[in-house]
Amino acid sequence: GFTTSYLFHLVFCLIFHHKSWCTLLSSKKGDCYPAKDAVYRFMNHSKFAWRRFLTYLSAHAVQKVDALTDEKRPKTLIIDDSMFDRNRSKKVELLARCMDHSSLTKRFYKGFRMLTLGWSDGYTFMPLDFTLLSSKNAQINGISNNIDKRTSGYKRRVEALESAPIIIPSMLERALQAGISADYVLMDTWFTQQPLIQSIVELGLDVIGMVKNTNQRYLMNSQRLSLKELYKIATPVPDKKGILRSIHTTMANGVQVKVVFVQNRNKKSEWLAILSTDCTLSEQEIIRIYGMRWDIEVFFKTTKSLLKLQKEFQGMSYDLLISHTTIVFSRYIVLSWQNRCHTDQRTLGGIFYELCDEVNELDWAVALQQLIELLEDTLKKTNTKIQKLIKSQLQQW
Repeated sequence: GFTTSYLFHLVFCLIFHHKSWCTLLSSKKGDCYPAKDAVYRFMNHSKFAWRRFLTYLSAHAVQKVDALTDEKRPKTLIIDDSMFDRNRSKKVELLARCMDHSSLTKRFYKGFRMLTLGWSDGYTFMPLDFTLLSSKNAQINGISNNIDKRTSGYKRRVEALESAPIIIPSMLERALQAGISADYVLMDTWFTQQPLIQSIVELGLDVIGMVKNTNQRYLMNSQRLSLKELYKIATPVPDKKGILRSIHTTMANGVQVKVVFVQNRNKKSEWLAILSTDCTLSEQEIIRIYGMRWDIEVFFKTTKSLLKLQKEFQGMSYDLLISHTTIVFSRYIVLSWQNRCHTDQRTLGGIFYELCDEVNELDWAVALQQLIELLEDTLKKTNTKIQKLIKSQLQQW
């Protein structure tokens, strides 16, 4: 038999050989590898705690990156979802009909919504957790009857039928319990809803997210105002390109927020609203921090285009989808850390700090030499007694 660590390593490194699993087995070295069934049994196993593995791995990587990040630099947790397409599938477990809300045509597809939580310092992104969401109302296939209800796999299947606002607080709580530090939670318009914001604030985190003009109301002078009405009474921000107005207000659930209105680049006659529960931030800082949310979009694109998410393994089990997605996320974590090592000189460790000390000593020596030269120039303009006194002092130094 083969150990699980060996099988994990085999699947993990598959992408770096530029070969699919079937191609690798049919190659000249195919006899050296386990049979196809061994790998699929490993990935279809419902008792493996893939979430715990990903949490520990990402927390360890984040702690290494966090040590290289300035304490004053904001660290963020980013929440977003992306389509997990399985349009050609018919019998995949928990397969559902989902809507691609990022598409202008609002098209529907068969598959899942990949709800993802990630960490970013604005330079390095690390995926922390995910859930492949199905749907209770638009479900095509249900949960398999053969699954043991005591396993981790069954718990994740039950979770897949919950809504995103219910799952997100528990994802954040697990990340915080793993020792991951963050200052803000960044969200898109689909998640910036008042009940979810309140749940996140209760965890001790601030929220920065874009909001749409929906039925949400904001309290201002004992009046319940919509976002459009709030824009009309907001204070204009002078001499700030792209920033139109801002206002401090309170949501209907009592959470105080600051709303910044910015110009829509795609349609300059319209505006976009960014909400922050940290009212001490300036308008520019709110926009700058919210811009870090783009890191998760790059992550989605990379995993699907380069790391073969959705395409590398095909199976009907929900466990296989979870295991393969976890392995793809693990690849990204390793690549992200390697990229940080090659671009951040501080990852050289002791050599970097020794070099810094050497530079500091050199600067001090140069400064002292310049001071001595300045004193020697001054000596020429003084009388003999003072010259002798200063020379004797310089010799002692």
